[in-house]
Amino acid sequence: MAKRKTYSKEYKDEAVKLVRELGKPVAQAAQDLGITQTTLRNWVKQWEIDHGLGSADALTTEEKIELRRLRAEVRQLKMERDFLKKAAAFFAKEGK
Repeated sequence: MAKRKTYSKEYKDEAVKLVRELGKPVAQAAQDLGITQTTLRNWVKQWEIDHGLGSADALTTEEKIELRRLRAEVRQLKMERDFLKKAAAFFAKEGK
């Protein structure tokens, strides 16, 4: 499976700046940077959300990070809970 390429925040900010501040078309900026138009469009859209220019119900970058962290924590807690249930059942059988 191919690993997704990641870009630094600074790189994304500069790419968005080409479109937002310098008025370069997304297609041209994406080609110049060697990324897909979809990727650049997503970065511009997320920048707009982060700066209060997107839809009201869209999640900011910080909210997405927090949501990811909370989901991972819930997964961990569920695994621990399931383990404890199994351990309690095992020790309940042993005590009989």
